[in-house]
Amino acid sequence: MSENIAKELMDCFDPATGKVIGRVPVNTIEDISQAVRLASTAQKEWTLVPIAERRKIIRKVRSHIYTNADLIARTISADNGKTINDAMATEVLPAMMAADYYARRAPVFLKDRSTGTGNLFFLYKRGKITRVPFGVVGIISPWNYPFAIPVSEIIMGLLAGNAIIFKAASETQLVGEKIKEVFENSGLPKGVFQYINIPGRIAGDTFLESGINKLFFTGSVAVGKKLMAKAAETLTPLCLELGGNDPMIVCEDADLERAASGALWAGFSNGGQSCGGVERIYVDAEVYDQFLGIMKERLNSFRVGNGVSYNSDMGCITTRKQKETVNAHITEAIEKGAKVFASSSVPEDSKDGLFMPAVLMTEVDHSMILMQEETFGPVIGVMKYNEINEAIRLANDSNLGLTASVWSKNRRKAVKIARQINAGAVTINDHLMSHGLAETPWGGFKESSIGRTHGELGFAEMTQPKVIVNDFMPFLRKNLWWHPYSEKLYRGIKGIGSLLYAPQLRQKSAGARDVISILFRMFRK
Repeated sequence: MSENIAKELMDCFDPATGKVIGRVPVNTIEDISQAVRLASTAQKEWTLVPIAERRKIIRKVRSHIYTNADLIARTISADNGKTINDAMATEVLPAMMAADYYARRAPVFLKDRSTGTGNLFFLYKRGKITRVPFGVVGIISPWNYPFAIPVSEIIMGLLAGNAIIFKAASETQLVGEKIKEVFENSGLPKGVFQYINIPGRIAGDTFLESGINKLFFTGSVAVGKKLMAKAAETLTPLCLELGGNDPMIVCEDADLERAASGALWAGFSNGGQSCGGVERIYVDAEVYDQFLGIMKERLNSFRVGNGVSYNSDMGCITTRKQKETVNAHITEAIEKGAKVFASSSVPEDSKDGLFMPAVLMTEVDHSMILMQEETFGPVIGVMKYNEINEAIRLANDSNLGLTASVWSKNRRKAVKIARQINAGAVTINDHLMSHGLAETPWGGFKESSIGRTHGELGFAEMTQPKVIVNDFMPFLRKNLWWHPYSEKLYRGIKGIGSLLYAPQLRQKSAGARDVISILFRMFRK
């Protein structure tokens, strides 16, 4: 909980040096149960707070992030291993933009909406859809984007009227403490936002067993499936943002210099530890060699180093386990015939840090884990194609479908290709950046996602729709279909169908007569 009533402390490590950089309290299962009870009570009051007041609080969140932007970026870099430039560009700035966007748009997203009228015979029945909060929402966030991902979700949840219980990844607890600081300094009522720290292996089950009303989880496909099975026991709704194995299609008319720069950034930003980063590139055979030449030249000058340096292009891997996974994927691909076409260097004094080179591999195919599963590291496989349909088929040959990109100077052609790719987000002449746009939904197809975060669709995940149907003719004594039943009533109700949908005029006329014969029963007891 926010008061950090805990039984023990855990060490936090800088993955670039292996050194301990902080210690944070660890909560117990009972702490979570207590947090849910407090949140449940606080939420009932919070949902009554006018949206204008909630917006003011979120604007304080934005101001706090702005004021402390440098400190937050340095904390992210030290805790996660990414470069300080990545921390500012992909986490701190997007979080500020998200706070501003959702604070501005929340009244529109929460506004009651008319259902309209679907049928002439029900003109006097008018429905409106209102959005209501779930209640207590749990958020379990990942270590790869430990600030931007949870901050956006917390903001949406609070604006929607929910109470939030937030767990940061064990690997990035110092960032979690910064998020706690951001929201606890915003003026929120006690219990509306609470921060807890428990081991990831028990977090999901503990949240679901504690009685929360919805769970947002960002992490691996395997864990997402386990949470889904657990949630089925109580029918607790989930929003799952899971893995990606994102393809990039480079057409023969692409700007190859831009495409290479985009691949370099989207593939190796954050050490390649981006679920929406480039992992597979399919290049038209006509420009394949030229594209590879540009990529090799860029990698020769690509700088891998400590993330706190402004001049490092890529930092280190966040966890030792992830580094082992990446190396295993590379080894398996080489054993099956793949070649390391180009790679960057690593720091000479990196023996204590989790550094890896940025690697570009050729002679790859879809029998390799590298091209089938999420590697989540600084390695990209490149294949050539002869026909665009072949590229589309290869791009779709995955159980994942988070994001993708198409690179072409012909935007109409690029959009046509994009529509055929089975992914939740497809960018044209760019990649990975759509998560930074608060207005765009984030989520994928197949095993990549259930539900959406970000944008209006993501905001809607924080609420439940309730329809209220009002009767504008309350003086009527009964509806047409109410008791008592009779053969005449049966013919009259059937006549509505004839009047509205019969193909011939005589059938419509007969239906109209039967309807008229029962209309006056609506005015009788």
